[in-house]
Amino acid sequence: MAVTAEQVKELRQKTGAGMLDCKKALSEANGDLEKAIEFLREQGLASAAKKAGRIASEGVVESYIHAGGRIGVLVEVNCETDFVAKTDQFRGLCRDIAMHIAASRPEYLRREDISQEVVERETEIFRQQTLNEGKPEHIVDKIVAGKVDKFLREQCLLDQAFVKDPSITVANLVATQIGKIGENISIRRFTRYEMGEGIERKEDDFVAEVMAQVKK
Repeated sequence: MAVTAEQVKELRQKTGAGMLDCKKALSEANGDLEKAIEFLREQGLASAAKKAGRIASEGVVESYIHAGGRIGVLVEVNCETDFVAKTDQFRGLCRDIAMHIAASRPEYLRREDISQEVVERETEIFRQQTLNEGKPEHIVDKIVAGKVDKFLREQCLLDQAFVKDPSITVANLVATQIGKIGENISIRRFTRYEMGEGIERKEDDFVAEVMAQVKK
């Protein structure tokens, strides 16, 4: 089917992809907008895989301070050239990642960063919980494996659902930007500070507050 200029415009607004890429995606998806978005994401992932081995030694250390100074985040995001590091598109990605960290409280960057001792401890806790719930023993291992996987996804930044678009993970977000920018991009490290951590105090819903800032 023929792809209209309005369809291309709408897809560009939703994805930020180039005009020709949007037109190609819509053609591949027979005009279906959602399928076209998925096509662009898949292309971004494929492009990211090709660039993954390239050295990314430039970039920025981005900061995010939550209103009132109660939460602070520093994150180092790397790219290949100083030119890209200075672009609005790259800096916008870094700001989004920093804001996500503030809202979602990841403990680790990737699954490989979690020690085997932590995984074994959580596995045993989930096993005891499952047995205490009276689940049949022949399905306990499957249930525990699912709970461990959920734990890892919640703890690792790259596996977390992106706060501004829960249909993708942070890893997907970065991969999509690699496809658009044309350079390898990687999150190297991050630190999240929360005022009063470790001090007994009234519990506030900081996640809801940060998300309110995201939507502004």
